Amino acid sequence: MLRRRYGPMAAPATIFSSLDAAQKSNEKGSTFAPSRAKNAGNAGAHDAPFAATQIRRINPMAGPISAVEDGFLKRLKAGKLPSAITTTTLDDAGLNPLDLAALLETQITSRRLDLEARRLGAEKRGFYSIGSAGHEGNAGVAHIFRVTDMAFLHYRSGAFLLERARKLPGQTPVWDMALSFVASSEDPISGGRHKVLGSKSLFIPPQTSTIASHLPKAVGAAFSVALARTHNKDDAAMPHDAVTLCSFGDASANHSTAQGAINSAALTGYRGLPLPLVFVCEDNGIGISVKTPEGWVAANYANRPGLRYIAGDGRDVVDAVRAAREAEQCARGPRKPVFLHLRTVRLMGHAGSDLEAAYRPKAEIEAEADHDPLLHSARRVVEAGVMTLGEIETLYGEISERVRRVMEAACDRPKLASATEVEAPVTPPACTRKPKPGKLLASAPDDSRAKSEPQHMSRLISLALADEMARNRDITVFGEDVGKKGGVYGATVQLQRKFGPARVFDTALDEQSILGMAIGAAHNNYLPIPEIQFLAYVHNAEDQLRGEAATLPFFSNGQYANPMVVRIAGLAYQKGFGGHFHNDNAIAVFRDIPGIVLACPSSGEEAVKMLREAIRLAEKENRVVIFLEPIALYGTKDLIEAGDGRMATTYDAIDGAASFGAPHVIGDGADLAIITYGNGTYLSRRAAKRLEQSGVKSRIIDLRWLAPLPVDAMLKAVGKRKNILVVDECRRTGSLAEEIVTELTEHGFNRNIKRLNATDTFVPLGPAADTVLVSEDEIVEAGLALSGGAKRKAAE
Repeated sequence: MLRRRYGPMAAPATIFSSLDAAQKSNEKGSTFAPSRAKNAGNAGAHDAPFAATQIRRINPMAGPISAVEDGFLKRLKAGKLPSAITTTTLDDAGLNPLDLAALLETQITSRRLDLEARRLGAEKRGFYSIGSAGHEGNAGVAHIFRVTDMAFLHYRSGAFLLERARKLPGQTPVWDMALSFVASSEDPISGGRHKVLGSKSLFIPPQTSTIASHLPKAVGAAFSVALARTHNKDDAAMPHDAVTLCSFGDASANHSTAQGAINSAALTGYRGLPLPLVFVCEDNGIGISVKTPEGWVAANYANRPGLRYIAGDGRDVVDAVRAAREAEQCARGPRKPVFLHLRTVRLMGHAGSDLEAAYRPKAEIEAEADHDPLLHSARRVVEAGVMTLGEIETLYGEISERVRRVMEAACDRPKLASATEVEAPVTPPACTRKPKPGKLLASAPDDSRAKSEPQHMSRLISLALADEMARNRDITVFGEDVGKKGGVYGATVQLQRKFGPARVFDTALDEQSILGMAIGAAHNNYLPIPEIQFLAYVHNAEDQLRGEAATLPFFSNGQYANPMVVRIAGLAYQKGFGGHFHNDNAIAVFRDIPGIVLACPSSGEEAVKMLREAIRLAEKENRVVIFLEPIALYGTKDLIEAGDGRMATTYDAIDGAASFGAPHVIGDGADLAIITYGNGTYLSRRAAKRLEQSGVKSRIIDLRWLAPLPVDAMLKAVGKRKNILVVDECRRTGSLAEEIVTELTEHGFNRNIKRLNATDTFVPLGPAADTVLVSEDEIVEAGLALSGGAKRKAAE
């Protein structure tokens, strides 16, 4: 009855309907264009458009591609289906037989994409072979959650993407994934830059292969959903009742990044704060060749405070659906974080080049193959009376042929052909959203007096942040101690009293989670301004910038961006206080990340102007900006003499912003050009006074923008000056000074050039710090030496 009712191909018949049309068209000697395929009358979610190319018929059943396929087909033909491993029924999962047939089709399609990717890799025509074989049960997770539930997926989630595509008409995921496998520039998510699972329309931001690096931003995205609901944010990217998903493997769960993100989620849940998040741990028991001890994942998370644990068997798609439904109800209703633990198997090696027979016994490999998710789904379909084994075999063959033809056609599509094409999305497209004003609390303190009196840098920063938050309601400020305390140096003082704890809030002591929070919030159209308490603390979280924030526009071909301004207190000269961890003077970690903007002010006035521009860059140009604030200048009020007040500025007197890429030029002396930034500018201004007394007139070029280096503006400011001194407060090796001197040399500045740097060591505690850092006296001595012996003698 069920077979007669649903038909053996009732659910899957429309999936490749446009390919059928393409085949018939080709047999008549014509070609089939993408526009015709997309407009096919009964096109389903998996339809694949073809460019003008001849499509050759291939019999996919003649010689299976791999032992996995061979084993599956032999078991299927022989009727050797696995016994039930769960007691879950279709009713328990809320499924009907038609749903089950569609899920099987999704799983088969995912498997065939994996096998074809490996075939093309072996033929040197494909470029990525980490597949989803054995993890096809995640189609059941996609079946439950909405398209608008943002999903951060790991690389074994092909079936998830295929199943989600069913929910949105007009999608062509098989063709899209094929283009990605062969690195075609027509790949609709990355433009041929990487094999990533992603889709703008399906709310799946593309992920890199960095292990577990996507978990912190998933926490941030989920937190932002709750924030948007609190703020009644009407332009959020995700609905206010959305859930965020994040999938990863059992081996990744051991990574410190995963541990930090899961801890942050559990802490949020423990505090009773809303966090509609589902972690999906797909546990196949092995990470490449290293096994995860049986029961390890459950032992760690089954009883974790603040985190709901739900287990399911991903080998049985019906049980995966049951568990996913339970997780969805917990995350969407009570808005509690969930750890969804799905048992899976890994079929084939980790990737195409991995021969698992070298480290796994044959019996173990065979035992895994016996529990192939496709076999369990086939058993389910047969038991439900939807299809016979022969009909499943026919379905497999038809899908195989269609997937192979898609992959063959994709191989002929264009590739990226120039560095210009590759680099294009490193700088993201501009943002068209217009900011809406934020509201101050009725009890907000009055800053009018503070704005009318001279203030040091840290207070000026807090005043500038307050004005920007009042101008743009999407700005949120968060980090360690930024709330009631107002920051360890007072740079966020009174902000929480003005805007409330929903816009200014403290985080756990975890820099990875802080930056992940920013990335996730930016996905929901917030403009985050996180604070990293000290420069030395960013290094254990740097991949959140390098591997996630900076790469997102690149791997999405400019479709996604996560604009933010990351404030970091750093650099040295704290009178020896704190030693290395409070005086870190190494910034090379930021300078080689494509697309990142690195800014460093040299005074309170400059900090205000540059912060305004940094926020504009994030708001209007979708940029990720690192705003490096010199700790030693936070409270500095005097420049030359005690009480002169030349480093303090009245906020109300500070007009405008500092133009991006424009250095701050101080003085017009023709004898010496001093190129510097941050504390170096402060020291150089003091040294310039002494040099002038010795007859050496100088021009100080305060770079402001350290990445990308404003080379043309810097060279123009140097002009015809024959003596050039580069003052770089950071370590000599890997310093900005190296790049500056290189640019001067390559641009033909054959002049007297010298650079001063801190020595290649860590900054010690106490007065010893002065022995390794650039000093005012060194600047004076070097300036005199460059400018000639006569002037040096006069100074002596």
